[in-house]
Amino acid sequence: MQIGNTAFDFENSVYIMGILNVTPDSFSDGGHYDQLDNAFAHVEQMIRDGADIIDIGGESTRPGCTPVPTKEEIDRVIPVIEGIQKRFDIPISIDTFKAETARAVLDAGAHMINDIWGFKKEPEIAKVVAEFDVPCCIMHNRNNENYPSLLEDMQKDLEESIDIALNAGVKKEHIILDPGVGFAKSMNENLLVIKHLNFFVQMGYPLLLGTSRKRVIDYVLNLPLDQRDEGTAATTVAGVLEGATIFRVHDVLSNRRAADMALAIKNAAF
Repeated sequence: MQIGNTAFDFENSVYIMGILNVTPDSFSDGGHYDQLDNAFAHVEQMIRDGADIIDIGGESTRPGCTPVPTKEEIDRVIPVIEGIQKRFDIPISIDTFKAETARAVLDAGAHMINDIWGFKKEPEIAKVVAEFDVPCCIMHNRNNENYPSLLEDMQKDLEESIDIALNAGVKKEHIILDPGVGFAKSMNENLLVIKHLNFFVQMGYPLLLGTSRKRVIDYVLNLPLDQRDEGTAATTVAGVLEGATIFRVHDVLSNRRAADMALAIKNAAF
């Protein structure tokens, strides 16, 4: 898959997506990088640490967050996209579910859309992705936690999102799936999803895992936000062994090392 100027080999390699939240209220790093100089310095550090993609968020998706008007979301991310393009050569993903935002950021030069609602909140976003002929990440999400059969129900939900994408003209080879750890699932269900990631890999699309510093780690380790990076790295190792290939994280360095070590173990042969 080509994302920006980079060819990604999801059959043989694993990749790190560094999180850049340019918001005042994101759950882990809100207010840290909403000033441009801080944002660019952080991107530079993430690239040094081994990031392969930068995922920019202009609106917090944490539970209980205040919705942001579309114009404000766009105004937050456009200067960051433009600044990164001037300074670095790295693929830029934008974390948004809004069609208007997607069009604006792709016009500004972003290379990928990462939709936490799997094209279901604003289906028009799929048409925008198809029009710009860019990759997208479709995340599992829903408005309830009613799962008579967790994995099969999630698969059905994801297939609905895939159908929205394909019917809008998105190319199959441009689709990445995300099982949505931390969204519309109990803590035990989140652990089960991580344990059974290969179930979703078998759907035939590259799989992104986003567990970074989430409550499921606190659920297991009883740790505050600033002490959850080891737990995140453990989920990255589990993800590599289960076939996930992209890992969306705050702490790039520890997860880069964990992913590379896990891949070497996975590929070891007599």
